[in-house]
Amino acid sequence: MPETLAGLGEFGLIARLEDLLGRQGRAAPGVVLGLGDDTAILRPQPGNELLVTCDTLVAGRHFLPGVIAPQELGRRAMAVNLSDIAAMGGQPLYALVSLGLQAQTLVAEVEQIYQGFLTELNPWGAAVVGGNITKTEGPVFIDVTLIGQIAAGRALRRAGGRAGDAILVTGHPGQAAAGLRQLRQTPQQADPELRRAYLTPTPRLAAGQAVALSGLANAMIDISDGLLGDLNHICEQSRAGALIEAARLPVSPALATAARAWGLDPLELVLGDSDDYELIITCAPERVPALTAAFGAVGDLALSRIGHLTPAGQGLRLLEANGQLRRLSPRGWDHFSS
Repeated sequence: MPETLAGLGEFGLIARLEDLLGRQGRAAPGVVLGLGDDTAILRPQPGNELLVTCDTLVAGRHFLPGVIAPQELGRRAMAVNLSDIAAMGGQPLYALVSLGLQAQTLVAEVEQIYQGFLTELNPWGAAVVGGNITKTEGPVFIDVTLIGQIAAGRALRRAGGRAGDAILVTGHPGQAAAGLRQLRQTPQQADPELRRAYLTPTPRLAAGQAVALSGLANAMIDISDGLLGDLNHICEQSRAGALIEAARLPVSPALATAARAWGLDPLELVLGDSDDYELIITCAPERVPALTAAFGAVGDLALSRIGHLTPAGQGLRLLEANGQLRRLSPRGWDHFSS
C-alpha cells in the first residue's frame, strides 16, 4: 500500500526530503549552513545586491489538482519565482519552501514535487536551504521564497521606461491562457505546446541576465498577469502610455489554431489575462539592434518589437491592422475581483 504522510509523520518526511535534496540538489555559493537547523546561514557576495521574492500556489486557485502531475507542480511553483528574478536580470541562489499538505497525501508525490523544484533550480546552481511543513484540512498549497543576487546597480525595474521607448516581448504571450482553457475543457486533448506553457512555464533567466548585463534596456517586467496588465504596470511606474501595433504581436500556430476552434480573435488571448512568464522590455529605439544581438547570443528565443511607450496621459492604445486606433483597458489577474 502506498505510504502516506499520516503513516510517515512530519519528521520522517523532513528526513526523507533532506536526504533527497542532499543527493539530487546542488551546492549554492555562499551557504554557510543549509538544511537541518533553525535557520540557514548565508554569506552575501561582495559587490552584489540581494533580490528577494515569494509566491504562493493554492490548489484550485493556481493549479488544477488531478491535471497537473506532482513533478510538474514542483516545477511550476519554482518557475514562477525564478521568473521574478529573471525580470530583474538576476541570478537565483536560495529557495525556502513551505508546504501545506493533507494527511492522506502520498509521500512519493511530495518527493516528486521536490524533484520538480530541483529540475528548475539545479541548472542555475541554486539550492533549497530551508522551509516548513504543516498539515491542512483545506486546499494543498506551496509557498516559495526565493533569494537571488545581481551586481550592484544593474537590476532592471518597472520605473525606468521613457516615452518613445520601443516595447519588446519574448516568446508568445497568451499560450498559457489557451493551455489553461484547454485543460479545463478537454485535458486529454490539450495541445502539448499550450499545455506546457501553462503547467511548466520557462522562466527567462538567461534572457533577463543578458538584457541587464547589456545595459541597453530601461525597464523590464515578467508577464504573470497578462501582457496588457503587466505592460500597464510599467506605464504606471514609468508615468507613460503605450501604443501596441496589432500586426506586430506574436501569435504562435498553436494559439491561432486554438483560437479558431473557440471562434476567438487570437489577439484576445495574446492581450488578455495569462501567466506566461515571458518578459516585457523597453529600450530606446536606436538600441534595439544591439539589444537584439545581446539577446540572441544566449539562445534562439523569439523577441518581438510590438510598439512603443507614449507620453503620460495617453493610456494604452492598439493600432489595428486597418489603421484604426482603439483604446485598451488595462487588464490583469486580480485575486479579489469578481
